[in-house]
Amino acid sequence: VQLQASGGGLVQAGGSLRLSCAASGDTFSSYALAWFRQAPGKEREFVAGISWTGRSTYYADFVKGRFTGSRDNAQNTVYLQMNSLKPEDTAVYYCAAGVKGARTTLTYEYDYWGQGTLVTVSS
Repeated sequence: VQLQASGGGLVQAGGSLRLSCAASGDTFSSYALAWFRQAPGKEREFVAGISWTGRSTYYADFVKGRFTGSRDNAQNTVYLQMNSLKPEDTAVYYCAAGVKGARTTLTYEYDYWGQGTLVTVSS
């Protein structure tokens, strides 16, 4: 599976962005998908997980109620809708695919990674 993330950009605090991650390969629907982020000088951290059906999602506490993950298996695409953005959300956001479920939060448990898209939130 190859992943290509897009949709990042510069937004003011309180604004919204929607990230997309397009996947190639006919086994996309077999994988759980996740979003991670990495801020400068920090480790990569889990943001959201979406099960292979899309019916189950799991979020890091710091994005609950603000971010929503979803997927369209017909389009081989996973999304991250980000609302009420804060300056501390500034990071490179990565999509990842793995065979475990939506609650998988560790980077080494994911098999495939996209290249990342930069989100910058200004105060």
